[in-house]
Amino acid sequence: MKLLVVCQYYHPEPFRVHAICAELAKRGHEVQVVTGMPNYPMGQLYPGYEANRPVDEELDGVKIHRCPIHPRKQGPVHRLWNYISYPAAASRWLRRSKGQYDAVLINQLSPVMMANPGLRYGKKAGIPTALYCLDLWPESLLAGGVRRGSCVYRLFHRVSKKIYRAADRLLISSYEFRDYLHREFDLDPAKIRYLPQFAEELFQPLPDKTPAGTRRLLFAGNVGAFQSVDTILRAAERTRELPVVYEILGDGTELEALKKLAQELNLDNVEFLGRHSLEEMPAYYAGADAMLLTLKANPVLSLTLPGKIQSYLAVGKPIIGAADAAAQRVIQEANCGFCGPAEDCQALAENVRRFCALADPAELGRNGRAYSELHFSRKNIMDRLEETLLELAGGR
Repeated sequence: MKLLVVCQYYHPEPFRVHAICAELAKRGHEVQVVTGMPNYPMGQLYPGYEANRPVDEELDGVKIHRCPIHPRKQGPVHRLWNYISYPAAASRWLRRSKGQYDAVLINQLSPVMMANPGLRYGKKAGIPTALYCLDLWPESLLAGGVRRGSCVYRLFHRVSKKIYRAADRLLISSYEFRDYLHREFDLDPAKIRYLPQFAEELFQPLPDKTPAGTRRLLFAGNVGAFQSVDTILRAAERTRELPVVYEILGDGTELEALKKLAQELNLDNVEFLGRHSLEEMPAYYAGADAMLLTLKANPVLSLTLPGKIQSYLAVGKPIIGAADAAAQRVIQEANCGFCGPAEDCQALAENVRRFCALADPAELGRNGRAYSELHFSRKNIMDRLEETLLELAGGR
């Protein structure tokens, strides 16, 4: 197949779409990616891309065209400009493209409008489209402070409905998305398929860690408002008596505010490890006794299954969480740790105490690894994605 992949974010930004495209190329398919200049999560253009001019690259057998876009920076004006600039730039490039494709794969995060260039191109060229829904819209706006029923919400409800209905196949990363999409947009269930994310290949099972002395609990990933990392700090305040160190590995818009909060609470059991490359993550995971997962208490976030869960499960580490619905369901089904309600720092503190009292906490990690192999196998998920794309392409 000749595949067009439309996605606003791509390597070196930390998203799995790079692994998906590399695997499709490895399986013999021709893959052309149309993306933006890397600037996530901090909102500044990555080194080497500061000129913000169109550039063509090739990585892991995948052809990549990068469109100039307005970086996210800080504040709603820059964010809105960023949301508008990518669809406009990608659409311009696709109008001039001479490529001949068999199918279009759209990797849809926020904003949902990033899907428009792929959908319009597919319709104009008569090419089938598959939209991989990783963020639900317009519900994601609620997590950002927009009120349900407001003019902004109603506008993006119409925009989202048009986009989700336009795709020939809708791939969902969380079971919980299905009912919402059917209820809100009356989507035909036959065109919705569950396709969870998988862990990157570098996340392999780690040896069991025998409890000894201080327990190290690691949060890894983006440090933004949706991640509610302050819940970890407030749990740390409540567990000063325990031989536990809370490690925050990552960067994001809330990092400086969290460092200030740690100083105000006089926390000597919290360490900020900074931002590190994806390739460095397994080494930090290896030193952890358990992994931390926190999310903001929000209806849409409760439906979302954060991609870091797959990484946590794949390495075989216990998980201690403060999250609702989808994330809580997986932790309970896998029997890989403990999870209380989102933003409930007291429940998180109690679950940390439960974890520290375990004689064999590594058993939870082994349970998680077994669950990962059964439900989130990279090969099985890629087989299902390839099958869907081949079906859409109709043997082209």
